Amino acid sequence: MKNFNSAFAIFSLLLIPVLLSAQNADVAGDWEMTSQSPRGEVTRALHFDQEGENIKVTMEGFRGEEITGEGTIQGNKIEWTMSMSTPRGDFTLTYKGTVDGDSMSGTVEMGDRGTRDWTAKKK
Repeated sequence: MKNFNSAFAIFSLLLIPVLLSAQNADVAGDWEMTSQSPRGEVTRALHFDQEGENIKVTMEGFRGEEITGEGTIQGNKIEWTMSMSTPRGDFTLTYKGTVDGDSMSGTVEMGDRGTRDWTAKKK
C-alpha cells in the first residue's frame, strides 16, 4: 500500500503541470494591437469573444471599418483569419501568435503583401 501511495503521489505531481498547460489562455475582451506599416506604427482596437478554444475577432480595419474573423486558441498559441476587400483587391490576413498574460505577440501573413510583426495589450 505504501508503494501505491508513493506512486500515486509522484503521478499526481507529474500530471498537474500537464493539466495546467492544457488550459487555454483567456483572451476575451478588448485589446490594443500595434504593428508597423510602410507609413509607420499603426494601432488598432481589437475585441475577442472566446468560447473554449474558439475565438471570434472584431478589429478596426485600415480605413476605420469593422472587420471580423474567427480562429482558435490552444494553450497559449493563438491564430485567427480575417478577409479584407481593398481597392487593390481582396486578401486574407492570418494572425499567429503567443499569449503571455495581458499581452500577446506574433506575425500576420498578408498573402502576397508579405508578413509583419504585431503586439497587443489587453485594455
